[in-house]
Amino acid sequence: MSTDGLEILLAYLLGSINGSLVLGRLRGVDIRTQGSGNAGGTNALRTQGRWFALGVIVIDVAKAWLAVRFVPGVASGSPSEWLALACGFAAIVGHVYPIFHGFRGGKGVATLLGTLLAVSPILLCAVLAVWFLMMFAFGYVGLGSIVATASLPVLIFWGADLGYIGESARWPWSVFALACALFVAWTHRSNLARMRAGTEPRARRLWLWGRWRGLRGDPR
Repeated sequence: MSTDGLEILLAYLLGSINGSLVLGRLRGVDIRTQGSGNAGGTNALRTQGRWFALGVIVIDVAKAWLAVRFVPGVASGSPSEWLALACGFAAIVGHVYPIFHGFRGGKGVATLLGTLLAVSPILLCAVLAVWFLMMFAFGYVGLGSIVATASLPVLIFWGADLGYIGESARWPWSVFALACALFVAWTHRSNLARMRAGTEPRARRLWLWGRWRGLRGDPR
């Protein structure tokens, strides 16, 4: 295996350290048996509370940040943009399909945010802005995650034009963004099914449009 391949594998293994499952073992619970059955931050919040969920998010963001900032170059000594983004995506895949937890993990969003934090905080802020806008309008965490991730290719196109992303990095960033958009849509397919069936719960505190309509007495 090449040195790049070893580093990508190491990033996957780092991503396989799932925050909700690690903290769940310390508490004596497996949140995959509770709520939606997903080992991610949203289900952790709904079943274990805000402090547990905060710990989950910190771990899942931090492991991706480490995978991008420190793993590339460990063996090769000369990390490229391609390798850094490949390590970030490997950490996301590891979070969703963790080898240490029977390949049943979360949905990859917090780990994606950790990757963006490591490589482009500006893009991270833009993606979060899209997510909050979706939450304001519709209140569905899964839908917000899908749309925010799907906005990445557009944001990268604008970022390259505005100079936030170098022209030489446009191609690796575009591949990374498309792969993440498709992967996150895939991991949220159950959320889409529940939205179609009308059984997907909303995050009521973030669904400000719905609350405003309720205050006005609008039944729609």
